[in-house]
Amino acid sequence: MDVIQRIAEELAVNHKQVAAAVALLDEGATVPFISRYRKEATGGLDDSQLRFLEERLTYLRELNARRDTILDSIRNQGKLTDELALAINEADSKTLLEDLYLPYKPKRRTKAQIAREAGLEPLAEALLADRSLIPEQVAATYIDAEKGVADVAAALDGARQIVMENLAEDAGLLADLRDRVWQQGILNATVIAGKEQAAEKFKDYFDYQEAIHKIPSHRALALFRGRNEDALDLRLKPEQDEQVGHDFCSQRVAKQLAVTNLALPADAWLAETARLAWKIKLFTRIDLDLKQRLREAAEQEAIRVFASNLRDLLLAAPAGSKNTMGLDPGIRTGVKVAVVDATGKLLATDTIYPHPPRKQWDESIATLAKLIATHQVNLVSIGNGTASRETDQLVADIMKRHSELSFSKVTVSEAGASVYSASELASKEFPQLDVSLRGAVSIARRLQDPLAELVKIEPKAIGVGQYQHDVNQVQLARGLDSVVEDCVNAVGVDVNTASVALLKQVSGLSTSVSENIVQFRNENGPFKNRLQLKKVPRLGDKAFEQAAGFLRISNGDNPLDGSSVHPEAYPVVEAIIKDTGKSIRDLIGQSQFLRGLNPSKYASGQFGVPTVTDILQELEKPGRDPRPEFKSVEFMAGIEKITDLVPGMMLSGVVTNVANFGAFVDIGVHQDGLVHISHLSDTFIKDPRDAVKAGDVVRVKVLEVDAARKRIALSMKSDAEVVVAKEKFTAPSAKNKPVAKQAKPAPQQGTMANAFAKALGK
Repeated sequence: MDVIQRIAEELAVNHKQVAAAVALLDEGATVPFISRYRKEATGGLDDSQLRFLEERLTYLRELNARRDTILDSIRNQGKLTDELALAINEADSKTLLEDLYLPYKPKRRTKAQIAREAGLEPLAEALLADRSLIPEQVAATYIDAEKGVADVAAALDGARQIVMENLAEDAGLLADLRDRVWQQGILNATVIAGKEQAAEKFKDYFDYQEAIHKIPSHRALALFRGRNEDALDLRLKPEQDEQVGHDFCSQRVAKQLAVTNLALPADAWLAETARLAWKIKLFTRIDLDLKQRLREAAEQEAIRVFASNLRDLLLAAPAGSKNTMGLDPGIRTGVKVAVVDATGKLLATDTIYPHPPRKQWDESIATLAKLIATHQVNLVSIGNGTASRETDQLVADIMKRHSELSFSKVTVSEAGASVYSASELASKEFPQLDVSLRGAVSIARRLQDPLAELVKIEPKAIGVGQYQHDVNQVQLARGLDSVVEDCVNAVGVDVNTASVALLKQVSGLSTSVSENIVQFRNENGPFKNRLQLKKVPRLGDKAFEQAAGFLRISNGDNPLDGSSVHPEAYPVVEAIIKDTGKSIRDLIGQSQFLRGLNPSKYASGQFGVPTVTDILQELEKPGRDPRPEFKSVEFMAGIEKITDLVPGMMLSGVVTNVANFGAFVDIGVHQDGLVHISHLSDTFIKDPRDAVKAGDVVRVKVLEVDAARKRIALSMKSDAEVVVAKEKFTAPSAKNKPVAKQAKPAPQQGTMANAFAKALGK
């Protein structure tokens, strides 16, 4: 298989573009570097195209390696024909490749192999060749007690095993039947008898069925989790009417044997063989294959959703370089306090106990007010966990009592803060600090710069995914790591303030090189220019090439070092300076003048028009941050717990997570509400991300509240009268029976009857 040509066709781009990108990847270049600084070579492939290319390149190379192994194996067996070799070479998926290899794959001794060893293969061939033969009469001639063929029944059973195995290893037949069952099959879930109480969280799936190819990822993962926890039994039916489905597939297998006249003795025997082959061998394998296919597709979608939410969270607006106080709320254990300066350096810590059982409200206000005044705190960052609203009220009380203090309060997600607190990285950063106080430091810093702080936490611990512990962990880690790398390099990194955790995400920098950069900085002071980076131990020319454009030096020797212009392209800027007669400082920020320049005038064989265009745009706003402007949300006073909510309330909230069926919004009651996809917009949308993303501040209307089950239904529609959404599923059915339960349109049920809300509520 020509891997490059295949990828080019899938991306609908030129062969040369893919070939150039593959060559760069093979040389060790990263996707962010290629996307930003090698546009001429790749014809402008963007980061999403390059990520797809990188993923497909790995898959297709693995496919080709497996193809070579299979060809060698069959060739060594002396069974490789030109026709088989052609089929194997044209196989475009691992599934098809393994189907073709199945008849030749070394396997344990099967009943069919035992039958062949007993000399029964000629019997099977005879019955296939001449349908007028009476099976019992022919089989009588194969009785041989010494070979284990005791009677006619044993001989016919051995011949049947051979035919059944041949059918089960027919790649074309397998593919046809697999495709049919995927399109027509129904997955049925039932609760395992006696597990009703223990499996309460899977109650929505106690009696559930849906067309297998229509099951969305979150429901598929819920079903598989229920099965893995021995709560649910999952059974695949070939179609809605199970018997009709089995009969059709058995007839398709019989057709493969060319059974045409059941009046003929051998045809009748072969028809029964086909039925057993379908039931015992083919359907058993297809059942496993399709459930695996469903799971893999669900996992890929879950990883995609997680990656999308993570990207939004990492690229959330930073509050900026301001002295910040972080509060990690707690009730019995107290509220942990940490103050950091504008660069994130820890200034002070404390623990206060304003809530029961100590109720030291006034003392806590005095302590916080003193810290805010002493360290000139501009922002107070409050974690959104237990006692968050109570702590928010405490800070509001400070603002009332101490009007001389000028600061703002913001509630932030504390997801992953405890993971960071107990991490090796936190131990190195704050070896003398109590674990509980490290979380408060993280809460303060993630308000200043979410990206710089969240990169210290394992991505899957940030909590913006669905069923992340149920998916392939290697694929999840690879997908999330790519998102982190893309986000860090899209924003750029201040080399004089960045942590090791942030630096190691920069294109071309390893953990050890990042540690050397920080050590060099500590020993020699701030970097004054990018060329100084070459003095860092183990930071060679290749690493410098990959990383330099993403590393920023503010107020250094060269203004370009604070931009995303790569040092290798400085000659382009020098040519512009020479041509225009302006200094670099006169050029920077002059949008009207820069837009009047012709990029092609400064293009060369090394730097084409795309690169020159990027340089001119960067000179307009050097080092510009692609992240949005910071906005905070103010939760409604007096609404602190789910029982305070009343249908019809209009509230402000922040989107914490986006799934395929809707968005979760924190409205300050310790329980996120769900805005179903049908309530995200006044117009139809297919993907919730078309309306919102993680971190968005939104206005929502409370539709319904189920305090007992901790479910809150919200709407972002502008109309006052919200239409109740219903979920519908259909599949072929002889009895026209609904495949999945539908929500009744009774007004009192509303979205709470929606299966999406139920599943997520669990």
